[in-house]
Amino acid sequence: MAETPGRTILETVKQYGNRLSRFIRGQVKSEEDAEDILQDVWYQLARVVDLDGIESVSGWLFQVARNRITDTYRKRKDDSLSDLMGDEDDDDFRFREILLADAETPEDQFFKDIFWEELMKALNELPENQRIVFVQNELEDRTLQEIADETGENLKTIISRKRYAVQHLRKRLQRLYDELDNL
Repeated sequence: MAETPGRTILETVKQYGNRLSRFIRGQVKSEEDAEDILQDVWYQLARVVDLDGIESVSGWLFQVARNRITDTYRKRKDDSLSDLMGDEDDDDFRFREILLADAETPEDQFFKDIFWEELMKALNELPENQRIVFVQNELEDRTLQEIADETGENLKTIISRKRYAVQHLRKRLQRLYDELDNL
């Protein structure tokens, strides 16, 4: 006897709920945004007619979550670079949201072009092992665990490299933000 769609959705929520929730909370600034995005993901799942047609449920859920996170940041035109940069101790510097967001005005495009140029300069200043970890994790959307597995390095080493890269880039790009803010 085939399972009912409600049962399959319930099992999916039980299986992926905590991991998906942690992922979303790590990508957004507020608990309210995280809850809204998670609710949107579950709503989208409930709208799927044929759950068996989804090849990778985990991949599908995380892609929907990433799309909703990106949509959330696109809606906030008034977010400044300093807001996106977070606190000094915050390793979650949301580069992708800045780099991949659609430019809605000429000023947005100007800022995005400058940001890309300065990011590339700053990346070239990093030691190669830090640059590779940062690019693979932030720009190619690979997990730190995947990078560690591929390179044979300890996960803590990979995390440390990413942290050093983010710290350097944060300082370098903060100077850019300060210069643009003074224009």
